[in-house]
Amino acid sequence: MPVSPSDPERQPSWKRPFHLFMPILPGATFRDRLLACFGALLGIGLTGLMCSLMFGRDPHLPFIVAPIGASSVLLFAVPSSPLAQPWSIVGGNTISALVGVAASRLVPDPMLAIGLAAGLSIAAMSLTRCLHPPGGAAALTAVIGGPAVAAAGFSFALVPVALNSIVLVLLGLAFHKVLSRHSYPHVAKSPSGTHGTKDPPPQDRTGFRAEDIDAALAELGETFDIERDDLDRLLRRVEMHAFMRSHSELTCADIMSRDVVSVAPDAGLEAAHALLLDHGIRTLPVIDGAGRLAGTVGLRELARPGRTVGDVMSRASVADPGMAALGLLGPLTEPSIHAVVIVDAENRVLGLVTQTDLLAAISHMPSRDTRLAAET
Repeated sequence: MPVSPSDPERQPSWKRPFHLFMPILPGATFRDRLLACFGALLGIGLTGLMCSLMFGRDPHLPFIVAPIGASSVLLFAVPSSPLAQPWSIVGGNTISALVGVAASRLVPDPMLAIGLAAGLSIAAMSLTRCLHPPGGAAALTAVIGGPAVAAAGFSFALVPVALNSIVLVLLGLAFHKVLSRHSYPHVAKSPSGTHGTKDPPPQDRTGFRAEDIDAALAELGETFDIERDDLDRLLRRVEMHAFMRSHSELTCADIMSRDVVSVAPDAGLEAAHALLLDHGIRTLPVIDGAGRLAGTVGLRELARPGRTVGDVMSRASVADPGMAALGLLGPLTEPSIHAVVIVDAENRVLGLVTQTDLLAAISHMPSRDTRLAAET
């Protein structure tokens, strides 16, 4: 079992004294961290440049504030965090700066003012659903930023704080869309009903439910930096991988249909429709003149306008013959996928695994209790 860097009891003895210094962010890759560094370099550099061009380099008022550096860490390193979303960055920094300015004007003692600014900024961000850790720094900056910040008054929250935040978010949107390819603003992908009905998707009808997640969170009594829908999706993936691992001996080659009915890209739509009906199947692999997989076609594709199969075919869902058969649970529970095409290294069709094939294989698998009894 892999050792969690955050679990000191499972660390080698020489590492235990240093466990507090080990990273605990799951899912982070070296590539993502390099991109985050590059993103922060671009984001902060361009934000400073653009803001200085917009309102000039006032020698008495900074054109970029320090909390924006902290915002860039969240924006580029953990873009899926609820604390890094656009409203969190813009709203959190701006509202906190307003709170800081108000605290500095109402409370003469700076030590009392900074405490009040930090505490009230958390309350204000929580009430407006834009909790953002750098907002606390924005509130303190408004209190202890010096004479120039004090002279700017409440306008300090707009220029430079709000302007910095807006420019940084716009740059982050472009960066993640073009370079990192991470979803930003992050939207947790909740599976929808299979046929546009109110029924939950098949993979959500068994196992744990939303109320189970709520109950577990209530029992732990902790606040986690992850959206609830992301947590649901993560736990279902964990559940699926655990099931796959316990039955990894069965491969796609073991359960695939080998006598595959296929169609050519230049075949007419009526010919493809006849093949689907005659063989009682839902998916036809489309094989080109070189014998390689070009796509798939089913009744959904045949309803599209076009003259030949090549005009309407969809991208095929494919797998390797040596892949664990239960690895197809994910794609075959998607509403639009009824079969996975098994191909070799040259993209030549070896077989086909349908939902029925996989279901039949699972029905013959021994349960965990049966296997444990056999082992004892």
